[in-house]
Amino acid sequence: MGAILHICISEKRGTPKQEVNSVRLLPSRGIENDAHAGNWHRQVSLLSAEKIREFQSKGAQVEPGAFGENLVVEGFDLRALPVGARFRINDALLEMTQIGKECHTHCRIYQTMGDCIMPREGVFAEVLSGGIIQKGDPIEMIPPDPNRPFTAAVITLSDKGAAGEREDKSGPAIVNLLHADGYDIKETLLLADDRPSLEKELIRLADQRQVDVIFTTGGTGFDERDITPEATIAVCDRMANGIAEAIRGYSMTITPRAMFSRAVSGIRKKTLIVNLPGSPKAVTEALEFLLPNLGHGLGILRGTEGECARR
Repeated sequence: MGAILHICISEKRGTPKQEVNSVRLLPSRGIENDAHAGNWHRQVSLLSAEKIREFQSKGAQVEPGAFGENLVVEGFDLRALPVGARFRINDALLEMTQIGKECHTHCRIYQTMGDCIMPREGVFAEVLSGGIIQKGDPIEMIPPDPNRPFTAAVITLSDKGAAGEREDKSGPAIVNLLHADGYDIKETLLLADDRPSLEKELIRLADQRQVDVIFTTGGTGFDERDITPEATIAVCDRMANGIAEAIRGYSMTITPRAMFSRAVSGIRKKTLIVNLPGSPKAVTEALEFLLPNLGHGLGILRGTEGECARR
């Protein structure tokens, strides 16, 4: 059990947060009158009081809200909790959606201390159930439900698609098939065939959002702009190429041109990354082959299934 030590809000983005005694949490939106509330996954930001004290012991002088946090919480190492953990505060319920964030412009704290803890220690949450919360309220942490739906992200790689010159049909085809199979789609992205950009997004989705599986579509052929396999290999801790090989073998029964696919699959931490072909027909065929057995592998990564278990 933990507790809220400070509550901070700002009515305008880019302005310092000010401490208040109580706020209303709005379902699917965030904190009433806070500039960062909205229909997205970073509705409420939280920071551990213990991490702030450690930072202050180095000589930093920071007031509540200085890191841009909404809630300063005592009793939890938030950074060590998994995405999907929930926090019960009176009638309100929050679900953690992201760990850390990219720092686009260094704040005054960083400029003074050469460091800032929010990008690596701060976490973000969505409001599932609303209510009034105030300073001193107890917080109960609820671990993620092991039987919750698998989460997924879909990335389409296409220079023409990113430039608005071609409609992306492969990404939506993947999303439709995943929805039909019960997956919770957290993000869909359309990127140019740019390796640094793809690597950055793969790392963010695996490390900060902790999705169970990322599907990429496109960029697996022989063209010099096809960099999806190289980016995937660069970010993975371990490869799982049995998946790519199985998809390729199945696709060969449909068209011999499947031999030209350089798609790979691998694992970063607890996230599986699977390269799929670039056409709507090919991704549909690949997923119809893959999805009936994929849950078992994802269950092993999540720790809810054994090697020989059946889902």
